[in-house]
Amino acid sequence: MYRPRIVGRGNVPERGAVLLVSNHLSSLDTLIIPTSAIRPVQFLIKASYFAGSRLLGRFKRWFFSSIGGVPVRRATGRDARAALDAGSSILRAGSVFAVFPEGTRSRDGKLHDGHGGAAWMARDTRSAVVPVGLIGTGSVKPLSHLLPGRPRVEVRFGEPLDLTDLENVPDGRARREITERMMAAIALLSGQERSGSVNATSRD
Repeated sequence: MYRPRIVGRGNVPERGAVLLVSNHLSSLDTLIIPTSAIRPVQFLIKASYFAGSRLLGRFKRWFFSSIGGVPVRRATGRDARAALDAGSSILRAGSVFAVFPEGTRSRDGKLHDGHGGAAWMARDTRSAVVPVGLIGTGSVKPLSHLLPGRPRVEVRFGEPLDLTDLENVPDGRARREITERMMAAIALLSGQERSGSVNATSRD
């Protein structure tokens, strides 16, 4: 519907564990990444999308479960660690897992600093890390695909990051460096300005 332009799809390894790290501009992102990749993708989704006992709630729970969504709660550190462990388990099984290092979507259009969870999974599982840059998803509105001159959505898959030089670096320093390399690669692909701070204002 949104005529996505996909660039660099071949940069996603055809086999083995792959961690996709992407910017986050819209709820659409959790749908457009799996539909653009060459392999099935699983990812973290807010636990509230799995809640609700009415018809809509049951439908959302079925839908997000069927496409590989892993519920994540942000209330406690224990919940966050459980989500990271779930992601690591998927990667250890040789599958593809996508995550938004910013932790939440950007409401100002800037690329905010990444949290350390993605780097922790990358280091824990030794997965290939592929940066993803999403362009235009933040401006997409419901039914906008029906309008003349509708905007194009673009998905850019970058080359896997080379992290071999960090194998013998202490964990804490290595995770910080991996996070910085992830965000720098995402910024290059998405063309976003970096805010230089963690995104602490969005509720979504």
